[in-house]
Amino acid sequence: MVTAPALKKSPSIVPSQPQACEDETDVSALIARLTGEVNQIACEKTKSIQQITNQMKMLALNALIESSRVGAQGAGFAVVAQEVRAVGQQVETIARELEAHLTSRTGNLKISIGQMTDRARGERMVDLSLNAVELIDRNLYERTCDVRWWATDSAVVDCAAKPGAASVGHVSERLGVILSAYTVYLDLWLCDLDGKVIANGRADRFHVVGQSVADTKWFREARGLRSGDDYVAGDVECQPLLGNAQVATYCASVRENGRANGRPLGVLAIHFDWEAQARAIVQGVRVGAADKARVLLVDSQFRVIAASDGQGILSERLPLKLEGKPSGFYQDASKRMIAFHATPGYETYQGLGWYGVIVSGG
Repeated sequence: MVTAPALKKSPSIVPSQPQACEDETDVSALIARLTGEVNQIACEKTKSIQQITNQMKMLALNALIESSRVGAQGAGFAVVAQEVRAVGQQVETIARELEAHLTSRTGNLKISIGQMTDRARGERMVDLSLNAVELIDRNLYERTCDVRWWATDSAVVDCAAKPGAASVGHVSERLGVILSAYTVYLDLWLCDLDGKVIANGRADRFHVVGQSVADTKWFREARGLRSGDDYVAGDVECQPLLGNAQVATYCASVRENGRANGRPLGVLAIHFDWEAQARAIVQGVRVGAADKARVLLVDSQFRVIAASDGQGILSERLPLKLEGKPSGFYQDASKRMIAFHATPGYETYQGLGWYGVIVSGG
């Protein structure tokens, strides 16, 4: 439960996608390719030098053989041949040392570049994870504003105070008008203080009037709200009364005269159409095709509540390794890169401990 002194609508802000890390990854890939080319050229050239020195050594050996045949006359030539052979041996030694040093240095450089590339990629994935959870936070902040605002609507207040046939019909019509303008909701329910639904906005579609929601966690919490400035943000669940649709339910107390400190009259519950809205967010995160990435939202218990591939929603639990950090990345046992970022909340909406997660590769 979060207390918010002001009720206002916030614009839907889509943060820009991170670009710097993509550029850094491209540069790292270029450097890695150039380093590999330098290493290949160095190896080829040192092998060429070794071939030449081998030829020099063979020529020197042949010269020594010929000088021995001519006896004393070839003694001077033998000295020259020995020197040529010695020089060839020195050049060969230098070439081998050069090859060993170059391959060692370029090998270390390639490892460093690989690590830098992985780090840049991981940081980019963390940014994208933050982007996903920020988008849902800002969206859900607006839901907290909606429910507190609509709980002060005169039709809602009048029906909660005197739930007769006329007031129920009027508030149902009013809730229907709201639903036609706010397409992110499945239904809006007005409940009395005993947890019975007394009116809803889509009565022709969802026959919930007269049903009891007294045992639901969100109603119990809403029943105990201290003022009209407070709200309840429920975890994502499948709602049986809405055809088992995935919803996130937000509640505010309906109070006498629509005043924040008025006497409680009932509870307004609004059901956010979670599956459709969350899917649009996770599928809209711009991960590269080469990353083979899965974009997820998970709750505070690491239960998957949204997935770009549509798999495991509300049934899969992701074993995140947080190590006490709000964000980070690591490789799991399957060599997949896991990037995560905790919800930062938005304005008066502090979030529910959710995480944006990207699972790449594997």
